[in-house]
Amino acid sequence: MTRRNFAAAALLAAGQGKIKAAMFGSGHGHARSKVRALQSMAAYDFAGLCRPIADEPAIDGAVEITETQILNDPSIEMVAIEFADAEQNLRYAQKCIDAAKWVHLDKPPGANLAGLRKLLDDARRKGRIVQMGYQWRYHPGIEAAMEAARKGWLGRVHRFRASIEKPILADERRHLAKYKGGMMFSEGCHLIDRATTLLGKPTRIHSIIRHHGTLDDGLADNNLAILEYPNAIAEISMGGFDPHGNQHRYIEIIGTNGSAKASPFNPVRLTVTLKEAAGPYKQGEQSLVPPDPPGLPYTPDFAILAAAIRNGAAPDYTAAHDLMTHQVLLEACGML
Repeated sequence: MTRRNFAAAALLAAGQGKIKAAMFGSGHGHARSKVRALQSMAAYDFAGLCRPIADEPAIDGAVEITETQILNDPSIEMVAIEFADAEQNLRYAQKCIDAAKWVHLDKPPGANLAGLRKLLDDARRKGRIVQMGYQWRYHPGIEAAMEAARKGWLGRVHRFRASIEKPILADERRHLAKYKGGMMFSEGCHLIDRATTLLGKPTRIHSIIRHHGTLDDGLADNNLAILEYPNAIAEISMGGFDPHGNQHRYIEIIGTNGSAKASPFNPVRLTVTLKEAAGPYKQGEQSLVPPDPPGLPYTPDFAILAAAIRNGAAPDYTAAHDLMTHQVLLEACGML
């Protein structure tokens, strides 16, 4: 989403009454940041947090409320789902859709493709939206690289490369180890979403899903997925060992006129290297710092959702895209 589109979404949602919002779960790595985002936005009134799973942490500044309060209060219109366990996320998202709430569902949306299909179908029938919380949809460096590819500035695109490295601590490993895809399931979903957004549904999927860590927990912590397209290949890798992993995260798109690479993700950096000048980019290599969208992390997601709730604005991503992306993820993880 561009800065102009973000501003338009915020304007659409403003001045029509605050959207009362709540959250189920707090164990997801994005939960605290999403509470802060909702609390900071003029479009929302954050009613509180429900923690049905006893070992998930409290969040400072978030009032504790009950499941009954969230589901039975018609004034609570939107619920963010932020459990550590993906299956709990899908389960509680279905409860919220059954109660005719709008939903922001963090990744990955469970391991059951049929369950996600039912959720999205039920949401459509009730006139609601399930917004997926893939983290890099509004990242300015990644969006700039995607724009360069979509507008032809890179020439004919033939390669998409992406990687996330992060050391996985014991508690997170415990939640992920029960899923065959491990890190590809939890972190690779973000990058598969970027690949399918640019290139669509792949024709073939190959993957290497391995446990190479020293802990005897079976977590798939060293993974590679290859998505085949008629004229391109996407390579997505995950690793759970690099202590400086944030510095090495990247998305790179390569075409016949050059490449655009977002790396690292934070702080934002974009490198564009072109054979011939195109769009706003000159010939040769240039390193840029695209501006962040206004607000806190995840503010763009919630602004788009607010515009849909208050004004019927179309979401940036369709249910069909989200379902296809999850199918690709599950196939890449050997879970389908």
